[in-house]
Amino acid sequence: MGEESSVSNFREYIRIKTVQPSPDYASCTAFLKKQADDLGAEVLVYECVPGKPIVIMTLRGEDPSLPSILLNSHTDVVPVYPEHWKFDPFSAHKDEDGKIYGRGTQDMKCVGIQYIEALKQLRQQGHKFLRTIHLSFLPDEEIGGMDGMEKFVRTETFKKLNVGFALDEGYANPTEKYTVFYGERSPWWVEVICPGQPGHGSQFLPDNAGQKLRRVINFFMDFRDKEEKRLKDNPQLNIGDVTTCNLTMLKGGVQYNVVPSVLSVGFDIRIPPTCNLKEFEDMISQWCKEAGEGVEYKFHEKAMVQNTTCVTDGKNIWWDTFRASCQKEDLSLEKKIFAAGTDACYLRELGIPALGFSPMNHTPILLHDHNEYLEEKTFLRGIQIYCTIIKDIANLRC
Repeated sequence: MGEESSVSNFREYIRIKTVQPSPDYASCTAFLKKQADDLGAEVLVYECVPGKPIVIMTLRGEDPSLPSILLNSHTDVVPVYPEHWKFDPFSAHKDEDGKIYGRGTQDMKCVGIQYIEALKQLRQQGHKFLRTIHLSFLPDEEIGGMDGMEKFVRTETFKKLNVGFALDEGYANPTEKYTVFYGERSPWWVEVICPGQPGHGSQFLPDNAGQKLRRVINFFMDFRDKEEKRLKDNPQLNIGDVTTCNLTMLKGGVQYNVVPSVLSVGFDIRIPPTCNLKEFEDMISQWCKEAGEGVEYKFHEKAMVQNTTCVTDGKNIWWDTFRASCQKEDLSLEKKIFAAGTDACYLRELGIPALGFSPMNHTPILLHDHNEYLEEKTFLRGIQIYCTIIKDIANLRC
């Protein structure tokens, strides 16, 4: 039996090496333009930054004055360590069990293709849509989206899309349930710089950089331990409800017998919407003061967006419609704060309700992991789920 065309399209998309730090956006754009032609959609290629194309496919609704629906996905994927993979991570190998291996199978090329294939099916069945539907394919999400969605939402081109509601990525759920995300944590990348007395490695030099660095690390890692304990002790909490803090960078030193004049340490911190960001920064500032004279910090990333989408039943017509669509498909939903970051944060910052949803249950969470895969049957089931969701939200009258 031959492979379904939707699966073949998915596998072709995986084979395009849009891997950071040098994504092949040109081949990707050519592929997406062909998909737009097959769908019968208008297509626009827009660049906020040269060489980083944003592809917008549009299906005009019967009442284009109504706020539109945005189905967002990103085209780039994270780097791989090929030696740790069973198969070439860009071969889209399908094994005898129907598992499709490849970077981006879960994060998130599956969703981009599922949008397209769901709309193909709906149009073939004769469905029409009250609202205009836009499918957006954004670059550079995996490195923060600064040259992608962050810039795009500030343009007149984006404003003309008149977006009223958006869907973006979620991630897999190993259980029977499906996870839906209504907000996300704020990523802070902090570098702490510790200056001190330099000199010969054989001395007890006072006020040296290593002593200060140790104190800084202790402050951050003690806080990390408390948050980890809070998560473990409270079964009602998910990882998106607490603050994670991980040491990710160390810099400094010239040789083994020289005490350096400066050392620095970097941390990746993810802060939930329930945390007061000013108070959190005040805490970091106090730690630096207590670590020693001259210790300073600077941010390499400091997201301040804490907007969430209302997912209280009866309070948000978009949520109610999405939830009802999922009920039609007999899906059991888990509502969570996304542990990492997505392009949806830039939409929520504008007040646009956005939900993160990737229809993958009974699937291990493998985004950014070795041997990332998605089962063919799960991919195909996701298309059917999106058929129901898209049809309902695109015909919502409100």
